[in-house]
Amino acid sequence: MYMTQILRKSLIIILAVFLFLSLDAQDKLAYKIVKGDGTDATYSNMIDDLVQYQIVMFGEEHNNAISHWLELEITKDLHDTVSLVLGAEMIEADNQDELNHYLSDSINAKALDTLARLWSNYKTDYKPLVDFAKENKLNFVATNIPRRYAKLVYKKSFNGLDSLTKEEKSWIAPLPIKFDAKIKTYKEILVMMGDHGTPELVEAQAIKDATMAHFILSNMEENTTFIHYHGCYHSDYQEGILWHIDKMNPNIKHISISTVSQDDVSVLEKQYIGKADYIIIVDSDMTTTY
Repeated sequence: MYMTQILRKSLIIILAVFLFLSLDAQDKLAYKIVKGDGTDATYSNMIDDLVQYQIVMFGEEHNNAISHWLELEITKDLHDTVSLVLGAEMIEADNQDELNHYLSDSINAKALDTLARLWSNYKTDYKPLVDFAKENKLNFVATNIPRRYAKLVYKKSFNGLDSLTKEEKSWIAPLPIKFDAKIKTYKEILVMMGDHGTPELVEAQAIKDATMAHFILSNMEENTTFIHYHGCYHSDYQEGILWHIDKMNPNIKHISISTVSQDDVSVLEKQYIGKADYIIIVDSDMTTTY
């Protein structure tokens, strides 16, 4: 009996030490994936879910290293299961020809950088996605409105677009676009911008969203998933681009991902509940790409 008690006590001590060491040795998490309601999700479960949709909307923080890494990893893993078309806010519609020339090896990376208006962080953050499309012979769609036309709307409202030529109008969503200034994310723009917020500023955001929705829908292929990369604000709360997609074609099945930064990645903060179907919580100390 005495030996049995000693053995039990020894086992309890060993177990306690093991648990202590296990907890003490836990790695710090750089990021965590949760569902939109804040419940835990795994990467593999998310991939299994994403492949069931026609459109995957990846909302990034533009300078977030984890966002960019996961964009590429998710694209690779989806490609293992489904046919893909890629598209991005970061390349404007009037640069589609230059992008196509690069994808077909008619021009090299230096020429693309010279001929197209590429973002300053293109080489580190978006070139890997474009090169993945090139290597796997996938279409990559430049979905965004040329910025000069968004600026025109900011100055003159939607009416400013009436002066565009037929070719210029081919690089934006068909006019007139549907518009509702009262949706949550558009109203927040006015709040965030304070005295600089104007109705025209919201219209400029809407023409971007409508144009991206238009080029996503017009470049979808049968039995193919379209994955689109953009700033998370363009699809948060199923608004922005997704609002316009639903207006243009309410039968399309889409799913969204958003990115947030928090000091503690273990639990999604209440303010972010419902931002997307899946939310990537990134440690706020994570290095940025610019």
